Amino acid sequence: MPVFIELNKSGDAGSAPVKIFTAEVEYQAMSQLKNLARLPIIHSHIAAMPDVHVGIGATVGSVIPTRNAIIPSAVGVDIGCGMNAVRLSLKASQLPDDLSRIRSAIERAVPVGHRAHSSVSSRFAACKSLASGADRLLEQHPKLSKMLPRAQQTWVRQLGTLGGGNHFIEVCVDQSQDVWVMLHSGSRGIGNVIGRYFIERARKDMSRHIANLPDRDLAYFEEGSPHFAAYLDAVEWAQEYARVNREEMLGLTLRAMQPFLPPFSTTCEAINCHHNYVQKERHYGADVYVTRKGAISAKEGQLGIIPGSMGARSFIVRGKGNPESFCSCSHGAGRKMSRMQARQRFTRDDLERQTAGVECRKDKGVLDEIPSAYKDIDEVMKNQSDLVEVVHELKQLICIKG
Repeated sequence: MPVFIELNKSGDAGSAPVKIFTAEVEYQAMSQLKNLARLPIIHSHIAAMPDVHVGIGATVGSVIPTRNAIIPSAVGVDIGCGMNAVRLSLKASQLPDDLSRIRSAIERAVPVGHRAHSSVSSRFAACKSLASGADRLLEQHPKLSKMLPRAQQTWVRQLGTLGGGNHFIEVCVDQSQDVWVMLHSGSRGIGNVIGRYFIERARKDMSRHIANLPDRDLAYFEEGSPHFAAYLDAVEWAQEYARVNREEMLGLTLRAMQPFLPPFSTTCEAINCHHNYVQKERHYGADVYVTRKGAISAKEGQLGIIPGSMGARSFIVRGKGNPESFCSCSHGAGRKMSRMQARQRFTRDDLERQTAGVECRKDKGVLDEIPSAYKDIDEVMKNQSDLVEVVHELKQLICIKG
């Protein structure tokens, strides 16, 4: 049975209720949820997903509905970060025994970490739909160009690139031995500077009221304020950039795989879902801005992706449209320890054992992504059985990290 905790059930002491879909919440994350609940802009309640953990200002794994206002730090700096997945017309038996050549081919086709595509001109077609919006943003907010070196060239060259951290590209098989390609990335450098720029603007705009906030990272823009419309325009562009970035990487990945496999096609429409974003939705009788910080939309019948960690399982799910979660579910397993803690606690031998059978990096550079640094994905899924149903269960065969 799923676990459910409710704080401030009646909205006591000026705080909105908090509905939490797990019994395991670290002290600092609980404090952040309580701080969020004290904001006067919260509509109805806050929902915390089973993978909830501490973030900057707002907890990762939270769904935050706000009336006529948006909290930039809740949206975060990896604006539009999310997942893409597609099933192929291949069975696991058609994959070669040695998967290292496929992994190397994907790594050559999709720049990872801090790398980018070498040519701006080669990105022109993919960037065409985004160019006018980028020009407008950089013209209206010249500081963005100072924050991101060679901004006009960089956002173009980074389209179709993975980045680092917990971003990944994976080749997986499901319970029917069908092959899937799944990837995780966001809006890269341009999204990062947009996020940081407007977080600082929100702090300055609220400078006279910042002392009244439970956390300065919860500064927000209200509709009608000087920067609200500008932020909404910028964040919508960054979310679209993130979506196109994942589409472009998926195409590059599939083309890189072709020489090593029998002819194949995709057998279902790609699932492309954000898990760090804001959009206007209707909940509990009102049109509000819903920020999902480490959560995905799970409307009734809607397909989504919930990845596990390296070496663990991942899930394709169908939403149940639970109103108490604002039709949302978790975005993954969720970290249970920081990157520094993981690097201090585990060794390369631990990483090799925990990723046995997966073609992936097994060096100290990805030690902070070891499966034991994350919560148990099976426990996370059990706690959200009221939010989603599992459609496909995926096991990683290849995992590419930045």
